[in-house]
Amino acid sequence: MTKPLFDVPAAPQIPVLGQDGSFPVRRIFCVGRNYAAHAAEMGNEVDREAPFYFTKSAHTICHSGASIAYPLGTQDCHFEMELVVAIGAPAFRVSNGEAMQTVYGYACGIDLTRRDLQAQAKDKRRPWDLGKDFEDSAIIAPLTPAAEFGEIADQAIRLMLDGATVQDARLSDMVWSVPDVIAHLSQFYHLMPGDLIYTGTPAGVGPVKPGSKLHGQIEGLSDLFLSIGAPE
Repeated sequence: MTKPLFDVPAAPQIPVLGQDGSFPVRRIFCVGRNYAAHAAEMGNEVDREAPFYFTKSAHTICHSGASIAYPLGTQDCHFEMELVVAIGAPAFRVSNGEAMQTVYGYACGIDLTRRDLQAQAKDKRRPWDLGKDFEDSAIIAPLTPAAEFGEIADQAIRLMLDGATVQDARLSDMVWSVPDVIAHLSQFYHLMPGDLIYTGTPAGVGPVKPGSKLHGQIEGLSDLFLSIGAPE
């Protein structure tokens, strides 16, 4: 094998509560419109025939507790609080009944979105990449192993912006459950350890600005914190 011309960053690593080792990130899949109330607030209807997805680069990962610059190229960056599922075993054409055996753990996450760029892409029937896949846009808290979290049920998911609650729902409000999503994705991808799935956001999304402080919570998981700084 020839020598690489230059070095590239190693895979991002996510801390795991109670573990010495960390979780290396391979790929990031995100579920669109997985809470009916959020779809409605964005002027959309939920597609109940099948979930749909967009992706982010692994190098969009940003750790909880960070302070980041207001994102480039946007005047309307929004927060989206989400449950993140970490895959820990291969999943290829698995059934709903087999899907949860592939889960390593869970975390609080935020999908930052350049809403103005996403809207422009929608209007032109173009991909959402500029609106979704950018530096520091996949915020994540430390992982909790699945056995310690227990079954996904009606745990509260909420987000506070500058101390005020702006998103408040239950994981049971998801249109497509975690096993639904894993089973469906596994019909199109060889899901592997290191893959993350951001499972969609409840209603209440809105803009951040320089100086904004975000605090995300899901019952049973490590809280998430993020500060937004001035633009670069």
